[in-house]
This record gives sequence, C-alpha cells and structure tokens, in this order.
Amino acid sequence: MDIAGTASLVTGGASGLGAATARRLGEAGSVVTIVDLNEEAGEALVAELGGGTKFVRADVTSVDEVATAVSLAGENAPLRIAVNCAGIGLGERTIDREGNAADLGRFTRVLSINLIGTYNVAAQAAAAMSRTQPLAHDERGVIVNTASVAAFDGQIGQTAYSASKGGIVGMTLPMARDLSSVGVRVMTIAPGIIDTPLLGSLNEDMQVALAKSVPFPKRLGTPDDYAQLALDIIRNGYLNGEVIRLDGALRMAPR
Repeated sequence: MDIAGTASLVTGGASGLGAATARRLGEAGSVVTIVDLNEEAGEALVAELGGGTKFVRADVTSVDEVATAVSLAGENAPLRIAVNCAGIGLGERTIDREGNAADLGRFTRVLSINLIGTYNVAAQAAAAMSRTQPLAHDERGVIVNTASVAAFDGQIGQTAYSASKGGIVGMTLPMARDLSSVGVRVMTIAPGIIDTPLLGSLNEDMQVALAKSVPFPKRLGTPDDYAQLALDIIRNGYLNGEVIRLDGALRMAPR
C-alpha cells in the first residue's frame, strides 16, 4: 500500500511505540490521528508533526469515544491504516506470598485495555475502511496490532499481561480471515524489550543487563524499530494474518 494520501489512526500515539509510528507515518505522507489519554503529550506531538495531524482524546475501551476518533480520522482522507499501541502492564502473581488470590479487578483492567481495547479499535476502524474505494488487488486497509513476547514467554507476575497479549496473537488470523472479504489486512507485532518510557524507570544497571540478555543485536529495541516494521507491514500487501516477533531472538526467562 502506498502510504501517501491515506489517513491513519494510531492509539497510544502520544508516546513510545505509538509516537514513533505516528512520526514515520507522517513522514511518509499519511494524515495521522493520534489517539491517547495524555492530552499534553498528544498536542505537543501534533505541533511537532503538523501536516494535518490531529489529536483525539479517547479511551480505547469506549465504543462511543473510539467511534468519534475513527470518524475524525477519516475526515480529510480515506482511513486505510490503524495501528494499535495503547496498552498497560501490571505485575501481580496469581497468589501472593501469604496465599491470597490476585486482585481480579487488576486482571480485568489489563485485559480490558490491552485486548478489548485493541479489538474495539480494530473493529471500528475496519468498518470505516470497508467503505473506502478499493486499491490494487482490492485492498482497502491494514490494521497492525501490538502483542508482546510475553504472549509466548510470559514471566512470573505477568499472567494478566501475557493473557491480554496472547489474546491479541490469537485473534490475528481469524480477524484477518473475517476482513478478507473487504480487503483489510491484519498483522500483529510482538515486541521484545523496547526502550520506552516505562523501561526508562529502571536503573541503568538493570537496563544494561536487559540489553545483554538479547542474543543479537545486544541492545534494547527502540520505538523506531517498531515503527519501521509497522510501515514495512503496511507497504507489503502480501503480509496478512501473521505475528512477527521483534526481539533480537530473545526468549524470556521465568523471571
């Protein structure tokens, strides 16, 4: 797909993976709509990117708020690209050291934002894409979702996070099959250890140790590594229904 002249929507677009993707899409000629809850960071990125970029404050779990964001994204160009980067991670063991069960509300919140939020945005974006004019080979759009290597190598304390990301992996192929009739592709990226603001909260020694644990290249991934892959997926029209690990051959240890 030629990115120039399209409209794109990026959730979690005010920072980290989403912000890097929004920058790359804007540079490639797409009219980007950044969806996030952080208004200050979102508006700052809009000012940086210009070119018709807009910010919409929306909770990805809200049907109405996502519907508004999707509608606004397609105002000035056909919406053909949706990249889901919004997500949270809360660490908690299934039972604690005293034998108490985990807080079900925390588990539910992670699944609600990471998995249900991704589905909500993907479904509503796909509906808008289905109404656009088809391009070559009847393609109308592409959705890129974000899982994690935790979907496959979940560590101690990651039951909620791993379950949410495993759900994204699990719905990749059936969603691609669902949307094949309207020419919308669905792909998932499963990043490894990426140098995002969340990782930046760790001390330097821990970050160095994490980088050394990657087989090759021995460094942390960057948000731009993710963004470059997202754009490669968008441009390659034969990629569909697959999950790509972006992790330097890393396999996570139990802790």
